[in-house]
Amino acid sequence: MSELRLVIFDVDGTLVDSQGLIVRSMEAAFDGVGLPSPSRDAIKGIVGLSLDRAVALLAPTASDNEAQRIVQTYKDAFFTYRSAEGAAASSPFFSGAREVLDQLRADPWTLLAVATGKSKRGLDALIEAHGLEGYFVSRQVADFHPSKPHPSMIFTAVDEAGVARSRTVMVGDTTYDMDMAKAAGVAAIGVSWGYHAVETLSADRIVGDFAELPAAINELLEARS
Repeated sequence: MSELRLVIFDVDGTLVDSQGLIVRSMEAAFDGVGLPSPSRDAIKGIVGLSLDRAVALLAPTASDNEAQRIVQTYKDAFFTYRSAEGAAASSPFFSGAREVLDQLRADPWTLLAVATGKSKRGLDALIEAHGLEGYFVSRQVADFHPSKPHPSMIFTAVDEAGVARSRTVMVGDTTYDMDMAKAAGVAAIGVSWGYHAVETLSADRIVGDFAELPAAINELLEARS
């Protein structure tokens, strides 16, 4: 290997299992404005989107005022639940995630980044809780970009890392991640343990376990070189 490569990770549903926290917070948000809560599957389906876009899909008939209240109530509930349980406990790593992050980080030719629908505050809290400071050369969050699947997050991560798109791979669990990768012209690896059904992921490769990820990255990027 003679060129730098960039591995961009989605967070919720890919690195950490925050499903319970997200579902409870969204249920509290809808209850707080007196609207019936969406189903658990519906809530899982919007994980990865920016919050305003997610609420628009979950409550298409809500007024602008109601949508704004849902967004704010969700943020408040999420913060309350996370503070009570701790960021690491409420969003634990999927099995093998930390080990693979450590393995990839130890490779001098591999740079790591994240592209997530989380807010900067939420991502910062999670990184601190899991001791991931210094792991990611680029942290792209919903605060500063259009919602996935717009490729803005990937374009910015690639620019900040100084790595060619042909040497970049996006790892995620949702159709939004895969579509974002395709729109940005980078390789896409889907994971089987996340929140969208595997058969819906238009990925270049699907992995069923974190241990499979390093080899999948190598094979995909070598094929694109």
